[in-house]
Amino acid sequence: MRFKLTHKYLLFRLSIFFSFLKQTVKLKQKLRPSQKMEAFKVFRDATLVEALVKRIKKEAEDLPNRPVHVMDFCGSHTQVIVKEGIDQLLENYIKFIHGPGCPVCVLPQERVDLAIQLAKSGVILCTYGDVLRVPGSNRFSLLHAKAEGYDVRMLYLCLETIKIAQENPNKEVVFFAIGFETTTPHTASLILKAKELGIKNLSVVCNHVVTPAAVQHILNSPEVREYGKVRIDAFIGPGHVSTIIGTKPYEYFVEEFRKPVAISGFEPVDILSSILAIVRQLKTRNYKVENCYQRAVDKEGNKKAQELVAQVFELRKSFKWRGLGVIPYSALKIRKEYEDYDAEKKFQIKVSSSQEPKGCICGAVLRGLRAPTDCTLFGNVCTPENPMGSCMVSPEGACNAYFRYRYGVYAV
Repeated sequence: MRFKLTHKYLLFRLSIFFSFLKQTVKLKQKLRPSQKMEAFKVFRDATLVEALVKRIKKEAEDLPNRPVHVMDFCGSHTQVIVKEGIDQLLENYIKFIHGPGCPVCVLPQERVDLAIQLAKSGVILCTYGDVLRVPGSNRFSLLHAKAEGYDVRMLYLCLETIKIAQENPNKEVVFFAIGFETTTPHTASLILKAKELGIKNLSVVCNHVVTPAAVQHILNSPEVREYGKVRIDAFIGPGHVSTIIGTKPYEYFVEEFRKPVAISGFEPVDILSSILAIVRQLKTRNYKVENCYQRAVDKEGNKKAQELVAQVFELRKSFKWRGLGVIPYSALKIRKEYEDYDAEKKFQIKVSSSQEPKGCICGAVLRGLRAPTDCTLFGNVCTPENPMGSCMVSPEGACNAYFRYRYGVYAV
């Protein structure tokens, strides 16, 4: 009886929250900071979390192959799952596999080496913060290049490079762009703005990758299909990416591979609601794409962002991912119409292939073959302050999350 009341309380609180949001949008009012915090408390409510955990366990009891193996394909999801202890709350019921959803983690060493060579050639090299710390060959990073006096700059917004280029008309400015579909529209806007303003000393190295191709690659990999080394029963779909591409691209994976997909937000209640949806699909064998992040995601996605990306970029025939190898049509390149802003064509710097540091198992972690704690370097010579591999660099990396919330200063 107590559980039923708790479950009703869950529905009651959520209904109030969504009603409040609809009224706010209808009246075109902006939430004050205090209102925002109050509104989102529902997604972190301990009572709701407890109710969802109990419901998941109760409904998963009848599943024959527990624990259910669920791959999350977003670094932010990995962080929440580990930070909030969701994997521990659902131990023996749900096993989380952390996929290649961290853009910094999947950036191959050769691309880092390319950025370093560009910086050493005398350009002003601009990029996002975490990229500076990703090790290239011989563990040399852009941060090391900056320490040696090369002009490497950390940006919060890629459009900042417009001002930098205007203030340094006699210097070449290169933006080293990375990320999944979430950040790609920003880079497209940068190139369009630079062309509109007639800026000639700005160019972009495009490392943007696409999610569906990587998911398909994982599901078709020998580890999953042939050898059974990696068991994947379902996916938690990436929330940020899905705001751009919508839910439609995931329908293929449900139809072709018979795997449930639940699009999730980034709070504990979001993650648990998605897991509950997956468990119910597995029970009924009614597999589909379930949108559990409806406050931000719809079926079609952000059409304007998609049009921007399509205008400036096109698919590469192949691209190397760290840990996954070369994946066909899994990344973007700048279209011929905008090739004046393509730094790879402008500078034509070639780099040699390289190998991961000895003992580093980032590749196996990204493919779901190993856990961060399986690595002999983990927490010893490899820490967030001294990363040996890319998975320890960003807060979205599995190794970084495990270290900080299970073994580091935030561990409890």
